[in-house]
Formats: sequence, C-alpha cells, structure tokens
Amino acid sequence: MACIPTCTLRSASFTAFLVFTLALVLAGCGGDGGSDPPSEPAAEAPPTEPLGSSTIAGAVRYDGDLPRLRPLNMDADPACAAKHTEPVFPEILDVDEEAGLANVLVYVADNLPPGPYPLAEPPVIDQVGCRYTPRVAGIMVGQDLLVLNSDELLHNVHSLSEINAPFNRAMPGAIKRATFSFTDEEPAFRIKCDVHPWMSTYLAVFSHPYFAVTGPDGSFEIRGLPPGTYTIEAWHERLGTMRSGVTLLDGLTAMVDLTFTQPESAQGR
Repeated sequence: MACIPTCTLRSASFTAFLVFTLALVLAGCGGDGGSDPPSEPAAEAPPTEPLGSSTIAGAVRYDGDLPRLRPLNMDADPACAAKHTEPVFPEILDVDEEAGLANVLVYVADNLPPGPYPLAEPPVIDQVGCRYTPRVAGIMVGQDLLVLNSDELLHNVHSLSEINAPFNRAMPGAIKRATFSFTDEEPAFRIKCDVHPWMSTYLAVFSHPYFAVTGPDGSFEIRGLPPGTYTIEAWHERLGTMRSGVTLLDGLTAMVDLTFTQPESAQGR
C-alpha cells in the first residue's frame, strides 16, 4: 500500500511537468500556433555617402550694364557705421571683372533620385558689420539653421516665408546665436532685420541636397548625383529664374554655363 500513493504522486508530478512544458512551448509559439505581430520598421537613416558619383559644375554670368549703386547709408545706427572704414555697397547684383555673378542659387529641379538623401551641410548665417552673410543660402527640411550675432548689437531675424511658419526673433547683443528649422520645401524667401532695413538674406528650403550657391566668380558645383538627365534651375533675387538641361555620365562632371541678361525694363537707363 505504501507504493500506491508514492507512484500516484510521481505520476501526478510528471503530468504537471508535461502540462507546464507544453504551456511554455505554446507561449513561445504565440499560444495559438501563430507568430508575434511584426514590430514597426525603424526609420531609415539618411545615407552618409552620396547616392551617385556624378557632378554638375559650371558658372553663372551676367550680360548687361551694371547699375550705379549707391553705398548703404548706415548713419541711422552709428554703431553700424563705425564698423566700416570704406563705403559698403548693396549685394543685389554682385558681378566680378569676368562677369561672374555671385549669390545665385542653383539646384536640381526634376528627376531626383529616390531618397532618403544624404544630409547637406546646414547653413550658418551671421550678422556681422550690420549685414547678413551669406546673402543667399539653401537648407534641407528638418535641418537647423544657425543664425549668429557677431556684432554684439541689437538685431532681429524676421522671416517672410509663406509656406513655412514665419518667425520674428529679436537678438540683442548679448544673444550670440539662435536656431530655426523648417518643415516644408519652399522657394527662396527673404529674411530681414527690422532694426536695420538694409539687412537682407534669402533662404530656400529643399527636400534634397542637390543645390549650391555661386561664389564671387559665379562658379558652382553640385556633387553626388547618379547618372541621368536633369533640369537645373538658377535663381537670382533680381533677375529671376532660368532653366537648363544637363545629362550626367557615371563618375563624370558635366559643365554648365548659364548667363543672365539685363532685363529689358532696365535697358537704356
């Protein structure tokens, strides 16, 4: 008789062990023979390398008479005037001796490769000598725009954007930097200083990194494109926009020269 309860206990324990093990197996398989619901895919990080090895390069020039520009009058703020020992001229038409046109925004307008795109270098705009530097810049959606105040004077950063939310932030001399960001693509818009009305800069917001601004000699370069046929646009604050087609071969540089002409309304003046 002593054996009967012992064997019964062992049998019961073994049965419980089997039930427990089976429960673990079923739990590991989702319990009902299914599988765990798939997890949300992680957001794809922007690539660190360019999507292609081709380059668009060239120069933008100006063909026409240059207007006689008067020096900026900074006497309204003697602290601004004191920062300059020579006359300061507006940058609305900055042309060098070889007709190279500076401050032209050049960008790819169509046939963009599928993203995500490598991040462009975010711009830094400085307020120095009571002027915005640079005159023209581009930025990608979601990047931080860093605005500096190197003057140690009161400025304010007032954007006239129409697609992105406009902003107007005072920057007293004690505030050295401020950051802004943009949620949507937008053609070039003006950013001004209400304290010093001669201060202006222009910013365009892109969803891609394929843009550049011409240097003092009118040159530009857009790297990292796959081979293909593209349309590029060149924008100038006074001369408008012009377009040109370009075909890129793998690993090579295509040269594009663009020329803005004097507006007819300005001829004969």
